[in-house]
Amino acid sequence: MTVPTLAQAQQMLQEAANLNPGPWVDHSLCVAAAARALAEHHPDLDPEWAYIYGLMHDIGRRAGVHDLRHILDGYSYLMERGFEQAARICMTHSFPLQDVDAGAGVWDCTADEKALVASYLASVTYNEYDRLLQLCDALALPSGFCLLEKRFVDVVRRRGFNALTLQKWEAWLKLERSFSQVVGGSIYVHLPGVVQTTFGVSLRE
Repeated sequence: MTVPTLAQAQQMLQEAANLNPGPWVDHSLCVAAAARALAEHHPDLDPEWAYIYGLMHDIGRRAGVHDLRHILDGYSYLMERGFEQAARICMTHSFPLQDVDAGAGVWDCTADEKALVASYLASVTYNEYDRLLQLCDALALPSGFCLLEKRFVDVVRRRGFNALTLQKWEAWLKLERSFSQVVGGSIYVHLPGVVQTTFGVSLRE
């Protein structure tokens, strides 16, 4: 099987959290929850697989405090274990714009390794799981679900702009519109707490 079981994914995430604790772990849990919530309303997606992919998308961070290198580290780690489909998500989740230079951050790896990512991205046609995890990665702070625009600002404040940032934002917004159409209304209806997390407020009961 090219996708880990839920128990395997949870164990791998816990091991990774022990190796490299940080907010990325809660972010991964939120991404997984968002992916499952949207997949439950999508006719072509399996909610448990979506959740597993969310748990695994940043698993490369187990290797330490790295920037874009975590993409390769996660891919290699899962491929070594035979989880090819989950490894694919490690490669694709950061690129709603299918261009290696659209990655937010620093390519803290060799030129050959970056070229490997570029070649991989050029070789695949995104499927609905790729697109789902790209979307959910941009909907999840460690503290919970948020509007895409909140996450855009969060990432830019930490990692800065590059020449493709605005195009990348447009690609995410296109994903939001596409998934909203498929799930029969705004994606945010299915993400509890999105208002509180986005605006930092508590709603009156």
